[in-house]
Amino acid sequence: MDKLEKYRQIIESVVKKHAQYQPSHGQIESLSICDRESDNYLLMDTGWDKTGRVHAVALHLRIVEGKVWIEWDGTERGITEDLLNLGVAKEDIVLGFIRPEQRQFTDFSAA
Repeated sequence: MDKLEKYRQIIESVVKKHAQYQPSHGQIESLSICDRESDNYLLMDTGWDKTGRVHAVALHLRIVEGKVWIEWDGTERGITEDLLNLGVAKEDIVLGFIRPEQRQFTDFSAA
């Protein structure tokens, strides 16, 4: 299996795993959205809680030029460890939610 297909499978498994967690409040559904054509993978929360309508991106990953970009990680623990444990190389992970000039100070790829 080539690296791109491996990374797609890993990301989909992580997104789907997190979609199984039920929010502790409200009537909120977690939706896993996996678009292999554009290599965008999202976890969306949608529904209602006591404050009103919930419609939020909890997690957004994408693959760009063979690297896994974490564009947004609103999970409680973070997902970088999940990705590493499942076989994504540290040098292939970009923390896209960190300013580009600050990425060099992380343990991950700058881009």
